[in-house]
Amino acid sequence: MAGRKQPTLFARAAEEMAQREAPLAERMRPRDVSEVVGQRKVLGEGTFLGHILRGTAPPRSCILWGPPGSGKTTIARLLVSHSDHELTAFSAVLAGVKELRAVIEEARVRREHESRGTILFVDEIHRFNKAQQDAFLPHVESGAIVLVGATTENPSFEVISPLLSRCRVVVLEPLDAESVAGLIDRALADGERGLADSSLSISAEARTFLAEQAGGDARVALGALEASADLAKVAGTTQVDLALAEEGLQKKALLYDRAGEEHYNVISAFIKSMRGSDVDAALYWLARMLEAGEDPLFITRRMVVFASEDVGLADPHALPLAVAAKDAVHFVGMPEARINLGHAVAYLALAPKSNTSYRAITAARAEVKESGALPVPVHLRNAPTRLMKDLGYGRDYVYPHGQEERAAGQSYLPEDLAGRSFFEPHPGEEFGRQEGDAEKRPSPDTASLARKKKGR
Repeated sequence: MAGRKQPTLFARAAEEMAQREAPLAERMRPRDVSEVVGQRKVLGEGTFLGHILRGTAPPRSCILWGPPGSGKTTIARLLVSHSDHELTAFSAVLAGVKELRAVIEEARVRREHESRGTILFVDEIHRFNKAQQDAFLPHVESGAIVLVGATTENPSFEVISPLLSRCRVVVLEPLDAESVAGLIDRALADGERGLADSSLSISAEARTFLAEQAGGDARVALGALEASADLAKVAGTTQVDLALAEEGLQKKALLYDRAGEEHYNVISAFIKSMRGSDVDAALYWLARMLEAGEDPLFITRRMVVFASEDVGLADPHALPLAVAAKDAVHFVGMPEARINLGHAVAYLALAPKSNTSYRAITAARAEVKESGALPVPVHLRNAPTRLMKDLGYGRDYVYPHGQEERAAGQSYLPEDLAGRSFFEPHPGEEFGRQEGDAEKRPSPDTASLARKKKGR
């Protein structure tokens, strides 16, 4: 690449030594796009980054948005390898506008005297405030720098609009367990950068444990593997078993197979604990699932169903609360969203219960399957044309509003089902309360929790 300075012999030796002493996750960092796993959607041929990384397009400013360990820093480094640009790393945690001005000046000098551009990689760009982000604008606009920002937060909320309009937002996904397991295998087999020289192997249980418990973070998985390898060396063994993997990750394996029987056993216990208004048990099973790496959106889907199936009309606020928990999981993300999940689970467990609406829709579906598509009563039919009106469509329909009896004595079911009842409230249930009756409805609170505990 024209103009790029060649490192001296001593510089190369120092770089090689630093590479050998670097953590395993750093040593195994992909050196070309073919080694990057789990990001095919954004790195494949024909994509924005794919063109740049294959040298068919020049680097462009972008924001890399993704969870920790998904490859943001790696991609930034790879962007440089296919251009004659210089990479300058800049941390929003450690630097400010003063340091940015110095970097911009260096970029200007580099362009004028070396005819080379600068890729400015800004880690955790969301930590810059609005005024600091404003400082990038003229230099991105003029092309003095190619800005590559990395963030774990939603750029829509954390990056100013003028900067977003000048950058392409690339969304990286957390690595799935299969991709992480592949990285573990690669590290064990690599003799240059990995652990092949130690003749280390890993049991299937330990491999699955590290891959699933890394939370989609390649750095966490490789860090735990390296720690487990050190422990294996001290123990005089060449195999990382589950016990060593647990120690390396500092986390115990829980009996929970996300695709097997225990998965269904635990979610069943969770639902039944909420149905039985046992808030302590419900929170325990929630914690079990979260600690075992269950998808929190799977849990919230079950909570949304529960809010209508088991709480229902006894507390109409339960459904919007469950949906809000789902939105919180999307917006906040794990691990903080566990707080929102705990809040919602406690509410649902303590809420009064009614399956009246669930039984009603079940009975109505059974009737539809039994009796088929019965004709709509003529007085309920829509009459948008003169012919339909002449045929009697809509005739004798009574508009209920303003009537003393709002139902106006009309039948709304097909004639063959006249008088049929699907909605049958439990004895003592009251629905359609007026304003001011809210105090009659029990609500989940600490007082009711105390009463439940006392009555056990």
